Amino acid sequence: MSEDKNIDEARRLLAGYRSSIDNIDAALIHMLAERFRCTQAVGVLKATHGLPPADPAREAQQIERLRRLANDAHLDPDFAEKFLNFVIREVIRHHEHIAANGGTSQPG
Repeated sequence: MSEDKNIDEARRLLAGYRSSIDNIDAALIHMLAERFRCTQAVGVLKATHGLPPADPAREAQQIERLRRLANDAHLDPDFAEKFLNFVIREVIRHHEHIAANGGTSQPG
């Protein structure tokens, strides 16, 4: 009987953790959507003014900044850097697409 109670308690705790994880995942998706909305506007601005899609100096500053933030938050800085590099690559890809389309984020 005690073992059944322990399993029930473990399942209750697991459900609580999973609910929190689901909420965090939803918040991350919404935050990424907002981030990409802003970077799309940056891409249009860059393309309109003939600026390059990538800014290596800015990217290096952001990586350094995110590594510090990750360290302060007790998150693996290498993981944070990999994540940011993935996001940066996607942003640059969007910016290149915008530039190829004459400064518009929509094809045509």
